[in-house]
Amino acid sequence: MSTPSFEQLLEAGCHFGHLKRKWNPAMAPYIFMERNGIHILDLYKTQAKLEEAANALKSIAKSGKKVLFVATKKQAKQVVADKASAVGMPYVIERWPGGMLTNFPTIRKAVKKMTAIDKMTKDGTFDNLSKREKLQITRQRAKLEKNLGSIADLNRLPAALFVIDVHKEHIAVAEAIRLGIPVFAMVDTNSNPNGVDFVIPANDDASKSIELVLDTVIAAMNEGIEERKVEKADSAAAEAEAAETEAAPAAPRRERRRNARPAAAPAAEAPAEGEAAAE
Repeated sequence: MSTPSFEQLLEAGCHFGHLKRKWNPAMAPYIFMERNGIHILDLYKTQAKLEEAANALKSIAKSGKKVLFVATKKQAKQVVADKASAVGMPYVIERWPGGMLTNFPTIRKAVKKMTAIDKMTKDGTFDNLSKREKLQITRQRAKLEKNLGSIADLNRLPAALFVIDVHKEHIAVAEAIRLGIPVFAMVDTNSNPNGVDFVIPANDDASKSIELVLDTVIAAMNEGIEERKVEKADSAAAEAEAAETEAAPAAPRRERRRNARPAAAPAAEAPAEGEAAAE
């Protein structure tokens, strides 16, 4: 895993904050200076915090747990969808459904409803419905797919939340804090970092800035996933070897003792009959 250099962060525009009058005082430790009425973020702190967050996400991915990515703003939608799906992580890029974490069983029921509709289509039940019923079910399926299709494989609460723009996604952050789920987030100068476990101070409005940060954390998570695969393969090989050793038939104790003794000297050959008669 390689952390972006200062120059890369600068080129991506990660240092640009919001207007001074829109700032949140809690972000003061991460602000380097103010220029032309705009706050400039300290990229050295951005670099250090990004590395810290990437290492933590790598550990989560290595443990086999899920990280839920949340980004409903236009600049981040497609980037998050592409990057998260590349490592098999769930994501929300449409409207955040209120209670998605705090009322997770209800969300799971909606996902199961989507699965039930798919089953109807496969077993032929859908073909026996009237035209109106088909239209209603198709619309319902499309709506569920749009809002919940990306979390269909999320069978339990995620191990962590990765949020882009905590100011916009404050409901998701509040739900995660209530349940004690760690929050990783890109936090701009107009947002409140309190409650965020891993703050990445960066411009959350520029697509280049978002993509650079996501590339770093996704690469770290991918490393964790690959390390997990290697460890599982090594463990499976060790178990198979142990099973083969146990299954092999043990030699009888007497045979083992016989093999352990030194070979006896060969006895003298008995004289042939002709030789005995000559004597």
